[in-house]
Amino acid sequence: MRGFHLVNEDEIKEGKTTDIYFEHTMEIFEQKGVGDEEVVAEFTASSFPEDWDWAVFCGLDEVLYMLEGKNVDVYSIPEGTIFRTKGRNGVLTPVLWIEGPYTEFCIYETPLLGFMCHPSGVATKSARVAKVSGDSIVLSFGIRRMHPALAPVIDRAAYIGGCDGISCIAGAEEVGVEPQGTMPHALTIIFDDPEEAFKAFDEVLPEDVKRIALVDTYHDEKMESVMAVEGMGEDLFGVRLDTPSSRRGDLSSIAEEVRWELKERGVETEIICSGGMDEYSIPELKESGVDSFGVGTTISNARTINFAMDIVEKEGKLAAKRGKFSGKKQAYRCPDCLTFEMRSWSEEEKPECECGTTMEPMLEKVMEDGEILIEYPEAKDIRERVLSELDKVEADWLD
Repeated sequence: MRGFHLVNEDEIKEGKTTDIYFEHTMEIFEQKGVGDEEVVAEFTASSFPEDWDWAVFCGLDEVLYMLEGKNVDVYSIPEGTIFRTKGRNGVLTPVLWIEGPYTEFCIYETPLLGFMCHPSGVATKSARVAKVSGDSIVLSFGIRRMHPALAPVIDRAAYIGGCDGISCIAGAEEVGVEPQGTMPHALTIIFDDPEEAFKAFDEVLPEDVKRIALVDTYHDEKMESVMAVEGMGEDLFGVRLDTPSSRRGDLSSIAEEVRWELKERGVETEIICSGGMDEYSIPELKESGVDSFGVGTTISNARTINFAMDIVEKEGKLAAKRGKFSGKKQAYRCPDCLTFEMRSWSEEEKPECECGTTMEPMLEKVMEDGEILIEYPEAKDIRERVLSELDKVEADWLD
């Protein structure tokens, strides 16, 4: 037994997380004296999960770290870009492409896809939640449902996608924010009494920790909310309702009842809901007066974006398998409506969108001969890109 089921950075860079057929392919290349041909390999997604009309590109930083020092050039759209599977001309949208001898990156196809597929899915789900949450605070609570080695990856992607805060210590360190959370049911259980647990929380923890009481351990949520007022007094920042569907809890009604009871006692406080939150349930809860949301598994266990890597040029000549579009391309996007159109890399004229706006080229050179060319943005800046672009897409799943 080796301990935790993990691989380290060296093992990833050695190709130990690749599919075996790439290693077999490299053996064939070596024996037959081929494989060093210059190729262009692009990454596209032929479809999105469920009813997603758009997705958020995430994971570029790890792709560049993986390829650093290799004899390759990389072109990519910026991390945090909202993209669609295809352009208006039906051509698949390349989010990134690599140019160089195929043997330089052959064995890395599997991890390169993993660096993008999973984080992009998490970031997209987070962005969908952020889209319907508006100015409500959303905290990412989902790392407990996934392998702990993935916690920083998940929380970074969730934060970039639009979550306002994250609960994991390592994840918060990754993106440069303070971790945020409430309290576990275990605290109340150990104290045997919700009010005593709330008092202890208030007495022990520093002032910068928000006093948010979890109010559904033993009693009715209204009763425990009143206990929270008694236990924390004016320090109480909010109450958290975590009624799971297994208890047939109607969170909208419960939130309205709690708000009423607290208001009748002269208390204005935040109401935070968690437990099964997603982009479909949040709008109704906002209408019921819920202020903030803790979103867990729906983000951390988000469907992946199924990117694929395909060679589209070999030795400067068009080359692509069936169902793919050959040739090096530029992805143009309308800055207003985010419509895409793909054009051959050699074409320099910018297309005009149907809305009358000139489209902008999205793919830029980010690596040359294995050297990273860009100063990589901080997570908060990537998040701002996502939030600004969210204003230009619709929450069409609510129609």
